[in-house]
Amino acid sequence: MLNNAMDFMSLNGRQIIQIENSIDDLSWGFEYNQRFDLRKGLKFKLFPAGHILGSCSVHLRVEDPTWSVLFSGDLGAKDTPILLDPQNPEPADLAVLESTYGDRLHDDRVHRIQRLGRVLNRALADGGKVFIPAFALGRTQELLYEMDRLVSDRKWQGAFPVLDQDAAIPVFVDTPLGLDITKIYAGLSEFWDREAGELYRNGDHPLEFKNLYGVEHYRDHRELMRIPGPAVIIAGSGMCTGGRIVNHLKAGLTAPQNDVCFVGYQADGTPGSDIQRYGGKPGGYVVLDREKVEIKAKIHVLTGYSAHADQNGLVEWVQSIPQKPVSIKLVHGEAKARRALARILRDKGYDVS
Repeated sequence: MLNNAMDFMSLNGRQIIQIENSIDDLSWGFEYNQRFDLRKGLKFKLFPAGHILGSCSVHLRVEDPTWSVLFSGDLGAKDTPILLDPQNPEPADLAVLESTYGDRLHDDRVHRIQRLGRVLNRALADGGKVFIPAFALGRTQELLYEMDRLVSDRKWQGAFPVLDQDAAIPVFVDTPLGLDITKIYAGLSEFWDREAGELYRNGDHPLEFKNLYGVEHYRDHRELMRIPGPAVIIAGSGMCTGGRIVNHLKAGLTAPQNDVCFVGYQADGTPGSDIQRYGGKPGGYVVLDREKVEIKAKIHVLTGYSAHADQNGLVEWVQSIPQKPVSIKLVHGEAKARRALARILRDKGYDVS
């Protein structure tokens, strides 16, 4: 048993491979929309949740007496790039529903691409850098997909000339984990949605475009911090609590020609939340690595990029259940979001706790 990180770091390569093989031996794979038997009459089925590639909602059923539970898991928003929409669930006595955005509505997809294009077009015109804090799984791949549309799709090229491929403004993905996950996404085209699949079959890989660069090694990350703008830099973590984005922000937040674009939820108490709250205010600052960093860069918040369904999406998912559950239990959301979603569902005749 490994007791701490130092134990793991002391392992040699052969031992690490043995551990990985042991994990593979203990792992089971299950297909969507097939019911599997467990012990004592318990059965389960998995179906697409649309949150990230491979995410699932779970339907559990026990016989004698028959009773069922439906776990939404993290539900994704409809029309999310690459991913299939959340699948309509089966009937259940109890539905356990996430409520992350139970009190909010997202921008629609077209609107959010327009906003991203406008922000990047304006931000890059002055030769600065655009920093985008993004989680390695899901959000990074969505951003790459929509940047590919902005630089490759004739519909958008004329609207945002700074982003034209011939302008040669580089986009850097400065997250090794994000690069690894993007490679996994790129190799699973059979699980993409229809739009992404059609682009791929027509020769336009939706996760690749001219002037896109991956920054894998730390020495390259240090070099990237020294290059001049204009440039777009996508780096983790999504809430600026760690990772390479912290170094970029420490170096770049004090420059007024730079911009920071937030594309995801920032929890209270995180550096990302503080940057949003105090950016643009006289004397506004954030503490990064115990250092006080003044915020002179322009701050943008692009809604609609959440990997979670908004209030309408959550309500629609519940309403798609063929029969009303006996009860709905709300989880995975702040108290305000749970209360707002509960109120909406009760108004529609659902019993919610």
